Amino acid sequence: MSEQPTVVRPYGDMTGDGMVQVSFTLPVPHDKRAEGAALQLAGKMGLSPALLVHAKAMGPSHTFFVVYGSVTHLVDLSAVQVVERDFPLLSAKDVNTTIKKRLRRPLVVVGACIGTDAHTVGIDAILNIKGFAGEKGLEYYSEIHVVNLGAQVLVPDLVERAREENADAVLVSQVVTQRDAHIHNTTQMSAAFREAYPAGTVPLLIAGGPRFEEGTAAALGVDRIFGKGTTPSEVASYLVHALTGDQPRGARQTERTSA
Repeated sequence: MSEQPTVVRPYGDMTGDGMVQVSFTLPVPHDKRAEGAALQLAGKMGLSPALLVHAKAMGPSHTFFVVYGSVTHLVDLSAVQVVERDFPLLSAKDVNTTIKKRLRRPLVVVGACIGTDAHTVGIDAILNIKGFAGEKGLEYYSEIHVVNLGAQVLVPDLVERAREENADAVLVSQVVTQRDAHIHNTTQMSAAFREAYPAGTVPLLIAGGPRFEEGTAAALGVDRIFGKGTTPSEVASYLVHALTGDQPRGARQTERTSA
């Protein structure tokens, strides 16, 4: 087997040709001038030569473009940083057994889409019994009690419900991300929980969505971030790892009793 290269270049037709395809919208009506503007932008982005392969009017004053061209940029794989999964992936049976043995009570999870986000597909994929990618959601786990609050939940209401349920973990899904709404909503949520709970008793705070960047959990004030493609078993395994492990948070949560 050949050794994996550490420096690579994108390709579209032939290996190493540097060809990439990008799409964007310009606030100009669709005409020849707009197409010229799109190619000018492509050139400034480093695509040379650039080919305009698609242009479509988006109303009377905007145009959507797809441009194909070659870039000279190289990718250094040795400089790429990723967040590796630092906990074992457990089966549903092992999750239930561990919770029953270590917590000796159901693990309580409260989930919601906060702010103006009305897209529940992400939170439902993790919480609902139908699940995602062939896996059952957390409602399927006999030792996990799930409270799914749905869409457009106000942060104060989420905090209040989490306190009522004596939640071990709070899962927040953010799909709507215009103007970094997911960042604003998540930091607001984490601050509200830390204000409402005594130090050391805040539930496990988890955020999920397609636009969250790995490695930003601490900056957002949450314990974990899950991106697109996350499955229910990954979330369940993380909950067990974080809440029943030997770390201080796990020890604190194990001593709690149901309300």
